[in-house]
Amino acid sequence: MKTKKEVISVSQLVGTAILAALVLILQLLAGSIRVGSFSITLTLIPIVIGAILYGPLSGALLGLLFGILVGISVASGADAGGFLLFSLHPIITILICLCKSTLAGHLSGLVAEGLSKRNLPLGVFLAALTAPIVNTGLFLLGLTLFFRETLSQWAAGSRNLTSYILFGLVGVNFLIELGVNIVLAPVIIRIVHAAHQMKNQEEI
Repeated sequence: MKTKKEVISVSQLVGTAILAALVLILQLLAGSIRVGSFSITLTLIPIVIGAILYGPLSGALLGLLFGILVGISVASGADAGGFLLFSLHPIITILICLCKSTLAGHLSGLVAEGLSKRNLPLGVFLAALTAPIVNTGLFLLGLTLFFRETLSQWAAGSRNLTSYILFGLVGVNFLIELGVNIVLAPVIIRIVHAAHQMKNQEEI
C-alpha cells in the first residue's frame, strides 16, 4: 500500500505532466493570437492551476517550460517583436523569457499556498492575478533596463516612452491576459475543489 506521501508525490508528478502538455499546446497556438508586435498568451492558466494545486515548485517548473518555449519562438523568429530584441542582446532576451515566467509560476504558488488554507477563493483569485502581473512586470523591467534605447526608437511617434510602453507595447496584451485570468478564476476554484475531493478519497 502506498503511503500518503507517495500518493501525493505521484499525483503531483502526473498532474504537473498533464499541465505541462497543456502549456505546450497553448503556446503552440499562441502565435495565432496577436495584438501588435507581441502575442497574447493563455499559457498562464495551466501554470496558475499547477501552482495552486501542487505548489510553488510545480508553478516554477511549468513557468520555466513556458519560458523555454517562448525563448525558442523568439530565437527562431516566430515571435517578430521578440526576435528584434534577441538580435540585439540574445542572452539577455532569453534570460528575460526564462525568469519572468518561472517567477510568475513560483510566486503564484507562494500566494496560493499562503492564502488558500484560510480562504480558498481569495487565494485562487490572487494567485490568478499574480501570474500576469509578475510576467508582464518583469518583462517591462527587462525592457527598461536593457533595451531603453530601442524602446525610445520604437516610441519615436509617441509623446513619451512610458505612455508608449503602457498603451502601445504591452498595455492591451496585459489587460486581456489579466481579464482572462480573472474571468477563469471561478473555473480554477472548481478545479481545485474537485482535485482536493479526489485527493481526500485517495487518502481514505
